[in-house]
Amino acid sequence: MYTTTQPDPVRLEIFKNLYQFIAEQMGIVLQNTATSVNIKERLDFSCAIFDSSGLLVANAPHIPVHLGSMSESVRSLINDQGDTLKPGNVYLSNNPYNGGTHLPDVTAITPVFLKSEGNSTPPTPIFYVASRGHQADIGGITPGSMPPHSTTVKEEGIIFDNFLLVEEGNFRETAVRQHLSNHTYPARNPEQNIADLKAQIAANERGVLELRKMASQYGLKTVQDYMKFVQANAEESVRKVINLLKDGSFIYEMDNGAIIQVKVTIHQESRSATIDFTGTSRQLNSNFNAPKAVTQAAVLYVFRTLVNDHIPVNAGCLNPLKIIIPVGCMLNPVYPAAVVAGNVETSQTIVDALYGALGVMAASQGTMNNFTFGNEQYQYYETICGGSGAGIDFDGTDGVHSHMTNSRLTDPEVLETRYPVLLESFSLRPDSGGKGKYSGGNGVVRRIRFLEPMTANILSGHRVVPTFGLNGGEAGIVGRNWIQRQNGIEENLDSTATVEMKSGDIFVIETPGGGGFGKKPGGQPGQPKQTEGQSIVCDFS
Repeated sequence: MYTTTQPDPVRLEIFKNLYQFIAEQMGIVLQNTATSVNIKERLDFSCAIFDSSGLLVANAPHIPVHLGSMSESVRSLINDQGDTLKPGNVYLSNNPYNGGTHLPDVTAITPVFLKSEGNSTPPTPIFYVASRGHQADIGGITPGSMPPHSTTVKEEGIIFDNFLLVEEGNFRETAVRQHLSNHTYPARNPEQNIADLKAQIAANERGVLELRKMASQYGLKTVQDYMKFVQANAEESVRKVINLLKDGSFIYEMDNGAIIQVKVTIHQESRSATIDFTGTSRQLNSNFNAPKAVTQAAVLYVFRTLVNDHIPVNAGCLNPLKIIIPVGCMLNPVYPAAVVAGNVETSQTIVDALYGALGVMAASQGTMNNFTFGNEQYQYYETICGGSGAGIDFDGTDGVHSHMTNSRLTDPEVLETRYPVLLESFSLRPDSGGKGKYSGGNGVVRRIRFLEPMTANILSGHRVVPTFGLNGGEAGIVGRNWIQRQNGIEENLDSTATVEMKSGDIFVIETPGGGGFGKKPGGQPGQPKQTEGQSIVCDFS
């Protein structure tokens, strides 16, 4: 049995898994019904459940940068349209200044109603479900909507701000199409946008049905009570781990010269922590600004990873944390700052800076190596794996997506069937991880040959600044972007670049290695040398 203040331990475990199971079911529906490679193959999406206040209750193990920020989108909807929400409505949002991450990540939000018998007036929502998917193209100045050199959010695509997507069960397709086309830089493939949005609607509907089923089986009060208990359990787990931490600070420079500065102060009596980003660079004239929701997501991720208990990421994890982010800095920018790289690149830097401040893990590759290419007919986006950082008692991992991303790479067969490119090779990058008592993971080398002219874009980091080692461990090797033209000429590229590819040209991406942790016995710490070497190669030519 349980009271309104104390959960039954067995039921607590049951409900923790039930909420997560529902989010996982939503994800399965989304993957199975989506059209784009981004969602169907790369799994660049997230699904989650929220309480009546819009606070995160549970999620499936999807994309961390999505999950820690989606609550802000739901609460924005409640604040904006709380009195007008109706059963059967679905809302769409990607506004980075209202809980969004960057414009390609579009969130469908469905309020969940449970009308009591004889009550003809729709009550307020009892839950919310949401799915966030990375659209292959949402407009903007380059195909794929990940422009390396945007300076305002308008150049990155089309904003949906609590847009009514479904009205009382009716999909507003005409209104969606008009919104996708009525822009200085319109969406290039609205048919695919529509298809993926319908998949998100279907995923949300699965969540609605499962929550109603749960409420019918256990009773609404029990379901709502255990939502609070699950959040409280997560809060207690974070407070326990905070007790084991020490104060720390860290400054991390990015390739563009911007600085992430963080100070973590542990308050032992209250078992809480203050995370202060004062000293971080001011808002940038580039797109490496991270919306406040993204910064919060990075903090949430780090403290959740320090907990060994099996708990879902939810709002309870944030209760012991006071986060200070000065308004107008690059981690809390003011509209209309460009943000497309803040979500994918700056978020990774925040995570590594926090681990550095806490002294628990060396830097991972610190970038998602965002690669897009396309034209008016094709639009493609992928993130590319690299080395993860070593820790107190473990080596880093070779060729893995780390921290704020959790997506896959597209299978070669799918990539080459859907797009006019050839994946020539995909291999580990030997000796790119930093050495130490525990060594950082190695990056990878990915070579893609173009079979017809297209615009290609790379948005990456740690091509100049190495990923740091800790406690005497060596730094990892920086990454490299370059082009091998059909005529044999090689062109080196910066961390961010837009280039025109001709038929036969090869785009080569070498991703960074992770940092090492601790001195090797009898060895001296130092900067590793750039080495050339061969590894086992998957040759797809």
